[in-house]
Amino acid sequence: MTSPRTDLSAFATGLAARLPGTWTSTYQRHAAYRDQFPTTNQVWDISHVGHIVSQYVLTHDAVLHGPETQRLYVTDRPLYPHQFVVAPLQPDGEGIKPHHLDGVDEPHGVAVPNDPARAAAHVTRRVLPRYQQALHEVLHNAADQPEPPHRPDPPQVDQVLTLTLYADGALGAPYESVPVDARRMLYAHGFQYHPHQAALLLPSAYGERGRALRVHSVVQQLTAKGIGVNLRHSAPTTSAALPPTSPKTTPTTSRTR
Repeated sequence: MTSPRTDLSAFATGLAARLPGTWTSTYQRHAAYRDQFPTTNQVWDISHVGHIVSQYVLTHDAVLHGPETQRLYVTDRPLYPHQFVVAPLQPDGEGIKPHHLDGVDEPHGVAVPNDPARAAAHVTRRVLPRYQQALHEVLHNAADQPEPPHRPDPPQVDQVLTLTLYADGALGAPYESVPVDARRMLYAHGFQYHPHQAALLLPSAYGERGRALRVHSVVQQLTAKGIGVNLRHSAPTTSAALPPTSPKTTPTTSRTR
C-alpha cells in the first residue's frame, strides 16, 4: 500500500484552477482497496498511469470535472513523493456504450511535478489535446451508431450440403444427401463419385492445402447460389470397450471323509 499523501486535495484544487476553461475538483479517500475500482476502472490510459491504478493500492484520489464532460483523474505517483499522475477518464455520459470506444486511440496520462502551475502546463500541452480529440471521436461514434453493430442471423436456406470428414481421412458426402444443384459444382472442384460407397469424395491426393482450397471455393460459390454448407466430423465408429468382467469363482466343495 502506498503511503497517503497529505497534499493531494490542495494540489488537485490548484491544478483545476489553472487549466483552460472551468474546472472543479472532487477529492475522495478510500477506506478499502475495492473502493478505488469504480473510478480507476475508467482511467483512459494504456501507459504508466494505467499500470499504477491496476497494481497499487491507492488510498485517495481526485477527479477534475471540466468543459464538455471532460474528466481528469489525479492521484499519487508511487515511489515518487514529489510527483502526481494525471490521466483522462473515459466518457460516461448518457448514450455512451463500450462499442463507441472501439478504434479510438486512448489518450495518455502523464506524471507531473507537485507544483500546480507547472503541472497545469504539462497537462494543457501533453494531455488535453489528445484527450479532446479522443472524446470528440467517441461522441461522434455515439451519434453515428447508438446501438452495437451486432451481426445479423444467417438467412434461411432451402438446400444445405453437409460435407463430412470421416475417420479414415475421406472428405465428402453421401451422394443422395447432396443437393442436385450442388453436384455439378462438386465435380468441377475435383470431387469424385465412388459407386461402391455411394458418395462424392474429394481425393486425398490433393493434400491438405489442396483440399482446403477446393472446399473454400465450393463454400463461396454454393453460398452465393443460396445453398448452405456445413462441415462436420463423422461420429466415432467404435464403441467404448466394455469393462472387464470379474472372474467367476468356482465354489469348492469340502468332502468329509
